[in-house]
Amino acid sequence: MNGIDLNDVATFVRVAEGGGVTAAARVLGVPKSTVSRSLSRLERALGVRLVQRTTRSLALTDAGRGYYERVRGMVEGVAHATAEVVDMGTEPRGTIRITAPVDIGQVLLADAITSFSQRYPQVRFDVSLTSRVVDLVAEGYDLAVRASPLGDSSLVARKLGAANLGLFASPKYLARHGTPVKVGELAEHELVLFRPVFVGSTLLLSGPDGEERVAVHGAIAGDDLFFVQRAIGAGAGIGLLPLFFAASDSRADLKGLQRVLPRWVLRGPGLAVVAPSARHEPRRVKLFRDALLAEARRRGLGR
Repeated sequence: MNGIDLNDVATFVRVAEGGGVTAAARVLGVPKSTVSRSLSRLERALGVRLVQRTTRSLALTDAGRGYYERVRGMVEGVAHATAEVVDMGTEPRGTIRITAPVDIGQVLLADAITSFSQRYPQVRFDVSLTSRVVDLVAEGYDLAVRASPLGDSSLVARKLGAANLGLFASPKYLARHGTPVKVGELAEHELVLFRPVFVGSTLLLSGPDGEERVAVHGAIAGDDLFFVQRAIGAGAGIGLLPLFFAASDSRADLKGLQRVLPRWVLRGPGLAVVAPSARHEPRRVKLFRDALLAEARRRGLGR
């Protein structure tokens, strides 16, 4: 093939998909200089410029766009075939790259990954916990846990459940202020407000009698669940925490807190595990996705 290295072609495809050298280097796990040399080597072999470089950006030339459209299928085909051959081994191996919001990742993913790693020690995990919505294809991730509706039709989603929230308080707060027995009594209490679930100063709860709305107030508000949890534990007030925090062997996450109005919940966002639809899914990824779904069921997500 006129001295063309197929590795350089694959690198070019990653550059085109990621929109630059930095993204391609991150996906491939190599220095940016390695990607740049590979790209230059391919251009010399082809005798044509594939990308237009500036100090701040990189764009495909007309020749680059045409070449990408022709070779990307070949590169994906080789990747799929390689993954299928690797999957024929007796034990799953390789790396799974997964991303999730910080709070969900720390509670849900940590247990699932630890258990899976013990069962399949040849599988490695690269985990990114971030509030940013990661581009799975461009950044080379296999899976993501999402807590919001999907806006990308190129992703395939499997529902994990709903992250419903319950009300919790510390015993010392309840000893000082009493324990509410009706939703309306929350108006008389200090609440630690988890900002993402509050609309204005009202709280909409679902329970045995349907839905009930109550006006609430609180001196402390935050957008991090672990901050809210610590503030509740310190006696700052009553607050909302995901019920899956309290599931099974993770009860230590809510150690010392008492459930308030246990028949009432705030309906939380739907959770899903998503993956790129156009990419071959290795066996290790399928197995872990199934393990994550099982972990979600064990924790009673949605109840």
